[in-house]
Amino acid sequence: MSTLTTSTFGKSSRSSDGFTIVKAKHPGRWIAAGVLLALVALVLYSVFTNDRFGWPVVAYYFTDFSIARGLLITLELTVISMVIGMALGVILAVMRLSPNPVVRMAAAAYVYFFRGTPVLVQLLFWYNLAALYPTINLGILGLQFDANAVITPMFAAILGLGLNQGAYMSEIVRAGLLSVDSGQVEAAGALGINRFHTLRRIVLPQAMRVIIPPTGNETIGMLKTTSLVSVLAVPEVLYSAQVIYARTFDTIPLLGTDAGLGDI
Repeated sequence: MSTLTTSTFGKSSRSSDGFTIVKAKHPGRWIAAGVLLALVALVLYSVFTNDRFGWPVVAYYFTDFSIARGLLITLELTVISMVIGMALGVILAVMRLSPNPVVRMAAAAYVYFFRGTPVLVQLLFWYNLAALYPTINLGILGLQFDANAVITPMFAAILGLGLNQGAYMSEIVRAGLLSVDSGQVEAAGALGINRFHTLRRIVLPQAMRVIIPPTGNETIGMLKTTSLVSVLAVPEVLYSAQVIYARTFDTIPLLGTDAGLGDI
């Protein structure tokens, strides 16, 4: 049997048969890396040496009160919308797995509609809901509300983002529930555990290992998506920046501030 001996620097080795084994060279990798590094260096040089970016202005508005307030509203929208989306997602996922075909089809229709229409269109629809229903009448409870007073820009933003997120979260939760072996559900039924406790104490805890990672991605995506509510005049980060640069004409620096806060 032949044996290999490696040289001091690990660049070549020699077998007992006297053959020298040389590691394969990959010049294409080095060329590609060099080209990419050169392009990155050129872009960075262009960005940081161009005075029109207004980097001092960008740094100044990081501590501006209206921008900070907009950041808090952005975070508030993200948290509330994700809580609504996760709660709705669990309900819809359970409905999608229901043996009742009517319940299953209703949940599938909801997911299909909210995932199939643009978020911006949904936000505008909820904001203009008063055009369809000037009065919101809850006949069973005997309550009546003025739609223009109830559907504020903030409420329309939460409603649009939360309902849309629920459709996406339902597919994530459903994938997590399906990842748990069905034998555990059958075993729980054999022990006399009802479906609700089986879901809450057996299935969901195990499904979390599948649900949590994509939920983190959805939260990051929601943080970015909140910029769409600027069309409803909700004073989040982008709208606050728009109000300022409409007055100062520092459009690019303000957008840079907005992008920087989003990256942070």
